[in-house]
Amino acid sequence: MVQDLAYESPRRWLTERQAEAVDQLVDAAEAEVEASGYDGLSVRNVARRAGVAPATAYTYFSSKDHLLAELLWRNVRTVPPSANDPSAPLADRVVQTVEELGAIIGRSPALVAACTQALLSSNPDVKGLRDRIGAEIRRRLAAAVDPDMVSVLLTTYFGAMLMAGMDHMTFAAVPGFVADAARLMTARDGARTARNAGNGKGNGRKDGKGRPR
Repeated sequence: MVQDLAYESPRRWLTERQAEAVDQLVDAAEAEVEASGYDGLSVRNVARRAGVAPATAYTYFSSKDHLLAELLWRNVRTVPPSANDPSAPLADRVVQTVEELGAIIGRSPALVAACTQALLSSNPDVKGLRDRIGAEIRRRLAAAVDPDMVSVLLTTYFGAMLMAGMDHMTFAAVPGFVADAARLMTARDGARTARNAGNGKGNGRKDGKGRPR
C-alpha cells in the first residue's frame, strides 16, 4: 500500500519520525537542485538546508545520486494512473502518457537533468530505485500501446531523456519525439500488412493445389 511505502527507504525500514527526516531531506534536495544544479548539490548541503545533521543524512542516503533517485521515485508514485482513451489514435495515447511522465518531475529542466544524471550511477542503492522507476514507466507505456511496442518505446523514451540531459534536445521535445517513433512503427507495420495483402500473403486463402493465392 502507498501508506506503507511512505515509510520505506531503499536502505532500511523507517519509523514515523525517521520518515519525517527523510521527507525533509528529499524536499531539501529538490530545492537545492533548483538553487545549485547537479554539480553544486551535495548530501551535506541538503542536510544543512533540511536542518538535519550530515551524519544522519548519510544513514539514509549513500550519495547525492541515491538521494536524487529517491526524489524521482517519490515523484513517479504521486502521478495518478493515465486515463488514456483506448479508441484514441496511438500517437495521441503515447503523447499523453509521456507528457504525464514529464509532469512527474515538474517540468523543471534543472531537476530533470539532475535526476537523469543520478540514474546513471553505478551505486547499488541507485540501481534498486532505477529498476523501480523503469518498471513503473514500462507499466504506464504498456497501458497505452501494443505489447510488442513497449520495449522499443521505453528505450526511445530513456534515450530521448539522456539526449536532453546532454543538451542535444529539449526536455519539452521528448513527448513528441517518442510519439513520432510510435507513428513510424505503426506506419511501417501498416505498410508491411498492405504489401503482404497485395502479394496474397497472410490472407489464409489457398488455390486448389493448396498454394497461397
